[in-house]
Amino acid sequence: MEKADAVASLGVDSPSLISLLKPAQVRLALKANDRLKLYLSVLQAAVTHAHAPHVATLDLGREIAAADITERGEAAWLNDLPATASLDGTAVRVPDFLRLVAHLKDELAIMARPVVEGDKVNANLQHRVAAWLDFLEQLSEPIIQEHELVSLTHGQRDRGDSLHITVMDLHKALNHLATEFSNDVIDGAHCWMLADDGSDRPRIAAFMRGLNRTKPLKLDHPGLDTAATRDGSKLLLQNDIGTNDAHVLVLQVDTSAAVRRITLTYSDLHRQRFAFFQRLLSEAGAQWDNVERRKSPGLNAGDEFHVGVALFEAEDEAVLAQQLEGIGERIVFLIDWNRARKRLLPFVGKRAAIQVLEAAAQRRVGHMAWLVSGAERLIWNAMAAQGVNIFSLGDRLDAVLGEEQARDFLIDTLVLSSQTIHEHDNSVLIADQVSALLARRLHGKRSEYVLLEEHAGFCHALAQTLRDALLHNQESDLALCTRFAARAKTWERRADELVMQARDLAERQPQWQPLATLIECSDEVADQLEEACFILSVLAEHFVASSEKIAWAKGLRDVFGQLSESVVSATQDYIKSLVLSKMLADSNVLEDQREYLRTIWLVQQEERHADELLRSVRHALVLHYREHADAVVLNLSNEFAAAMENASDALLVLTYNLRDYALQSSGVLR
Repeated sequence: MEKADAVASLGVDSPSLISLLKPAQVRLALKANDRLKLYLSVLQAAVTHAHAPHVATLDLGREIAAADITERGEAAWLNDLPATASLDGTAVRVPDFLRLVAHLKDELAIMARPVVEGDKVNANLQHRVAAWLDFLEQLSEPIIQEHELVSLTHGQRDRGDSLHITVMDLHKALNHLATEFSNDVIDGAHCWMLADDGSDRPRIAAFMRGLNRTKPLKLDHPGLDTAATRDGSKLLLQNDIGTNDAHVLVLQVDTSAAVRRITLTYSDLHRQRFAFFQRLLSEAGAQWDNVERRKSPGLNAGDEFHVGVALFEAEDEAVLAQQLEGIGERIVFLIDWNRARKRLLPFVGKRAAIQVLEAAAQRRVGHMAWLVSGAERLIWNAMAAQGVNIFSLGDRLDAVLGEEQARDFLIDTLVLSSQTIHEHDNSVLIADQVSALLARRLHGKRSEYVLLEEHAGFCHALAQTLRDALLHNQESDLALCTRFAARAKTWERRADELVMQARDLAERQPQWQPLATLIECSDEVADQLEEACFILSVLAEHFVASSEKIAWAKGLRDVFGQLSESVVSATQDYIKSLVLSKMLADSNVLEDQREYLRTIWLVQQEERHADELLRSVRHALVLHYREHADAVVLNLSNEFAAAMENASDALLVLTYNLRDYALQSSGVLR
């Protein structure tokens, strides 16, 4: 006999006995809540299977275990029930539906007892529970109609009441009762009927240590109330995350076996937030079930109510405490998570918005301070403060900064907001600090340099490919030169994509026109080098096909090698000038400016050297092929050398244009 039934059987309605009865009733009611949610999930799974019988049914074993259904026959029946469902016209036939309905009635009565009986009756819930018990009593066939399923399972309050919503409201009422009659408080957790040997106290303290560490991040938002009690061999911890009815977290800590185990059940209306919390808890050692397929009732209009179970295993109390602490400190980041995600979407894409919130959680700053400080208004004002030449009306942050830069700026903004709020600084300063943060990112890490650096990387790879082929005498290796040409074409196409990106920016924002001009100059370098790689592959084909096994003479090959080396050196000097140009605005050191101008001079010298080498190539071609003329080799070799020299010319033009842009934008020249 349960303790609640034993006390009730005394038949004495005294306040002391009622107060003794209530905690046990609430404990039973909370267990009934777990079973009710499981039964509704089983029903929903049955309906899903009836509509899609060829799809494998879900294994509900973990949910059944979490609901503490240990009787083997009962567990097997629940797990197998969905597979027995089939369509019957527009309805769904479930052979054991009435048995499931009987379970729903029994558990609803148990769950409602502490709320609808005694000296503090919730009249509203009392009426609703009676109505649902009557509704369930009227179900007399092993068939469920669509409107009946909706009445039982929908989760939208604007559509009226449902059994699912009533269960959620009962759950919140039970949590409130638990705080009223708890006979102990451990670091803020309301506790009752704990283990007599005191072993529960350090475990609760570990959970609350993590919870209280990050709890200040929620500011004045309600939530994070914790209740704890013992049920046989298990310590139960329950946390009300916020005001959302469906947002609940329950932990069962079982230390009866050699390996200690935490079973965590988590429910959430939002799929993205559920996935977010999965990743957070995985860092703390959680092993999740297939939660993306575990959905509780409430599928209407896309408002899915997800339920998942995670397991933690610990070999000793120290590891168990560490896991409990890790769970506790991560819960606060769920509060108002979806509101923060939506307010980030005007600035970055969906994936980047979630990455911002994950980074804020990992840095233990969260998003609440940003929300209360103005949220998107902070960002809009910071963008407006940069002037119309930077951001125009309707611009998205990542369209101007790029996705990575925009994401990093938003992370820094959330960190800054949290630091300012929690250090009791003047919150009015946050807006100015965010504007300055954006200005520094625009000024010190310009997106145009990111695109130029990436494009320069392709140019350098192309130049090195040519140089290496000539250095190792591979101009007659057809297979290798063909691979070089194919790889060069791929790089050149990816470089073209960067050009298109720059042009798109320039079309929408006039201030990006210098970027488009610079990257078009850089693309001329890539085009010429890719052309040289192609000509080399054609030459290799001709060398291999020739019956006379012709090839370049050693002296001619040496000159080609010098020309390719000159182009590689010029490319490296240009990249150095690109890096130094970013530093001009932040450096007042004359030596930095001199070093920058010196790199430009080096590119100029390499261009002149390339001119001379081109003439040397042509002279060597005439000398070598005067007696054994081969029109193909003469023509292609000349074009090969010319393409490399043209790349050198384009590098010089690019470097000069970059110099003018960098000196003017940095303020060195006006």
